[in-house]
Amino acid sequence: MYLDFHTHGKLAKYLPFSVPYTRWLLGEARNAGLDAICLTEHFNTQQFDEVYAFIAGQGTPAGDAFVFDGLKVFPGMETDIAEGGHVLCLGPMEAIRELNRRLEPHKRRETFLPFAELLDLFARYPVLVGAAHPFRAGGHIPEQSAELLTRLDFIDMNGKDIAEDRTRTELLTRGFGKALGVPVVAGSDTHQATQYGCIRTRFERDVDTFDALYAEMKAGRYEIVVHPEAAFKVRTAGILKRALKEVHALGGDYVQVLLGRGETPAVLTAKRRAG
Repeated sequence: MYLDFHTHGKLAKYLPFSVPYTRWLLGEARNAGLDAICLTEHFNTQQFDEVYAFIAGQGTPAGDAFVFDGLKVFPGMETDIAEGGHVLCLGPMEAIRELNRRLEPHKRRETFLPFAELLDLFARYPVLVGAAHPFRAGGHIPEQSAELLTRLDFIDMNGKDIAEDRTRTELLTRGFGKALGVPVVAGSDTHQATQYGCIRTRFERDVDTFDALYAEMKAGRYEIVVHPEAAFKVRTAGILKRALKEVHALGGDYVQVLLGRGETPAVLTAKRRAG
């Protein structure tokens, strides 16, 4: 089973949720050779609950996952902490949605919860907790106390960081996981489909519950697979993401442009200049 532990269902968190875009992403994940993803949308994205209501309502339940055309989608969330850095949590759909509601007062930068308080909140729910891209600039999770860090369940080997500096990312991330005695697994961190498959986790067994998934992680029955063109895939995704955001900024429908039914940025600019 090929699983991506860190993905997003929207192009950007400030953009409105689009069912066609998310459906396209899920289809592209399957086309990229993935059997399952963890949907770890930003906790303060617009319409968070609508995204997860769509997954729960349109996917076919299978254990803790929801299946779309053969792709298992495990619920999760990515949360900012006051110290700087991001924390992933993975768990049953209702736990993730309830946690997001509980975090409503803490979705602005000045109100982000400290690492310790976020861990205390997550401890009340049946979720797995991981450090997202711990060595990315601006993140300070590795600097937290050993007492707090040992409460983590996994570490994210992040595709965006692999694309930037594979040697550094692998060395630091694997070393961090070994020091804490927790599994290191792979996530692409994609908001855009060409990034799928830049890095993925291959499990020996197919699972559909978090209990079974964590058992496989703890047993080490998996390997991390880095695509030989990982840097190209991430770079291409970044270019396309910027282009689609520009379409939106110009007043166009980036989803329709992506799917081949909308106006390009050049056409939109020409119309604007023409008045």
